[in-house]
Order: sequence, then C-alpha cells, then structure tokens
Amino acid sequence: MFRDVDFSDLSLPPPALALREEVRAFLRSEREAGSFTPRLGHSEFDAAFTRKVAARGWIGMTWPRRYGGQERSCLERFVVTEEMLAAAAPCAAHWVADRQTGPSLLRYGTEQQKQRFLPAIARGECYFALGMSEPDAGSDLASVRTRAERAPGGWRVTGQKVWTSWAHKAHAFFVLCRTSPDAGDRHEGLSQLIVMLDSPGVTVRPIRFMNGRHHFNEVFLDEVFVPDGMVLGEIGQGWKQVTSELALERSGPERFMTTFPLLVELIRRLGAARDARAQEMVGRLTARFWALRRMSLAIALALDPGPGGWHSAADGAVDLGTEAALVKDMGTFYEREIIDAARLVVATEPDPEAAETFERFLADTIVCAPVSTIRGGTTQVLRTLIARGLLGRM
Repeated sequence: MFRDVDFSDLSLPPPALALREEVRAFLRSEREAGSFTPRLGHSEFDAAFTRKVAARGWIGMTWPRRYGGQERSCLERFVVTEEMLAAAAPCAAHWVADRQTGPSLLRYGTEQQKQRFLPAIARGECYFALGMSEPDAGSDLASVRTRAERAPGGWRVTGQKVWTSWAHKAHAFFVLCRTSPDAGDRHEGLSQLIVMLDSPGVTVRPIRFMNGRHHFNEVFLDEVFVPDGMVLGEIGQGWKQVTSELALERSGPERFMTTFPLLVELIRRLGAARDARAQEMVGRLTARFWALRRMSLAIALALDPGPGGWHSAADGAVDLGTEAALVKDMGTFYEREIIDAARLVVATEPDPEAAETFERFLADTIVCAPVSTIRGGTTQVLRTLIARGLLGRM
C-alpha cells in the first residue's frame, strides 16, 4: 500500500504576512546602506549581519523564550528564510545553528546543553557546523568510520569529516561517529557528540572552489577528548537523530531558492522582449517555483502543531522524511534548470566580478551548481528514500 504524501493548499496567516513586510524593509535598508553585496551559490558569512538579524528576534524564533527564542510559528520562520534567500543575504553565520542545531538540541539535548548553546545562538554569538560526511563514503552516511572510544569522563574521537561548511568559522559541530564498532547493523552503534572546534587535536583545512572562494572544509580529529556532558541524545541513537536533522535540511526553501534571485534577474533582463520561447520558459519555471514553494510550506505547517514550533512535536510523531526528500530532489533539478535557461536565452558571459547583477549571479551559480546535487543527500540516495517511504517500507 502506498503512503499518502500530503502537500495541501494553505495560506499564510496575517502575522506572517506582516512579518514579511518587516523583513523586506530591513533587507532593503541593509542593501541600500551597502552592508552586503548579494552573492549566490552559498550564503556569505557575516557575523555583524547575523547580530542584526538576532537583535530583531529572527534567529531561533520558534524556540521557547527561556532559551532565547520568540515562540513564533514555523510559518513565520519560513517567511524570514524565504526573504533572506530572495535577497541573497549573508546568513551563513547562523544558518546551520538556526535550522538544525537548535531544533536538535531542543529535541535531544540535556538541559545544560540547551542553556549553554541556545541563548548564544539566538543572540547571534555562537556558530555551528555539521560533521556528517566522510571521505571515500559518497553519500552512504551509515558507512562513517570516525570512532569514539571510551575514556575517563568522556570519549576520545579520531577520524575525518569532509564538506563541512564554515568549520573554519564555527565554534562547534555535531560529529556523527561510531561508539560501538562491533554492532551488527551498520546503522547501529552510531552516536552524536558535540565537539568544540578549538579543542586540542582538531585541524581544519579548506576546500576551495575553482573561483577561489571557500566555505567547505576537511576536519581532522586526532584523539579529541569530548566530555560525557557533550554527548547529544543517547549513545547508539545517532542514526535516528541525524536522519531527523536531515529532514530539516532537505525540506526548507533553500532547497529550491538558491538560484531564485537569478530567475528574478533573468525576468528583468528579458523585460518586455517578445520572445515566445523565452516567455514560455520563464512561465514554466515560475509555475514550478510556486509548486515547490507550496510543498515546502506544507511541511513547515506540519512541523508546527502549536505554540513553540517544531520542538512541540519532539516525540517523533511527525515524520516527514519522505516529503522532505521529495522537496530536495525536485528542488535540486529545478535550480539547475534556472541556470540552463539563463544561459540559453541571454547572450552574455558569466563574470563573478561584474557590476551587472545578472552576470555575477550567473557566474556564482554555475560554479556552485554541482554542490546542490550532493549536499543533503545525492539524487540516487534521495530517490531510494522516497521509494521506500511511498511503499511504506523501513
């Protein structure tokens, strides 16, 4: 029997619509003041901008007030995320912490961990990365070889992580590792540890794009000591925890809006041109954008059963892994189609240093496009997850 996947129609409530205008006004003011230059492909890291966003209560906005949150809805957070992406704003400093670290700490963290990290994240003062992928493992996350061995008062971690975004700027990261190497099933015996990136034994090395820009890293862990108080959740439950984090990464508007500003610039460049082929192409891309947006919004609504947002569903009753994988898979190909359309209908050359926004955005997206098919799970892995989910298989 097939499992129903519900991407119901919905509309944003008045508070979310009012918030959208507030966010747009803020971003317009920052851009006009020269606070940032919009760049695509990946968000830029700007600690000063993040502090401004935090001062408005837009980081951790669904979290409980006692941890620095605002107890606003997931739909309101969705609106903020949408507007930041549409403006190509420099959100990298708080992106991972707001999207995944915070919700994971709320769901699995100890009270001490919540008190230590969540208020600092909400203030825009604490940055996190994710230590999942490893060399020579492709997207087979269950094949991780980083190991954690018991030590007095904690664990000694040895291994290597790769494609770790902004590890050279972050304060800490979640490390998926093997704490029980003899477990029969490779999905068992995995745990998550919170590792401070300034710990002895941690080495971070850059992985640069062909244009010289850098946000990916390799992270080497050499007998890094992690105290027991920095275990996230339960020992041996790492697989369950990390898959719930990936659902948050895959379902958001960033899965189909990374190249959205390029689409906007494409429409501006074409203007009133009476090119039937170009008009048809842009119309199709615009229609698909609204379909993907509705899918992503439906997930945000499902994750928002009441006051307090996603953490209210922390008992695991809400499982949207299949829906999230669908959004990510379809969004990845949609983003690439925008790039292909822009190159096909506009006779220009991409230039990362161009004064004209279109040429600059085109250069950014061409360089970074291959990343979209890998981050958060490759197309092949995602389609396996989708098939299993639709068929009701474990």
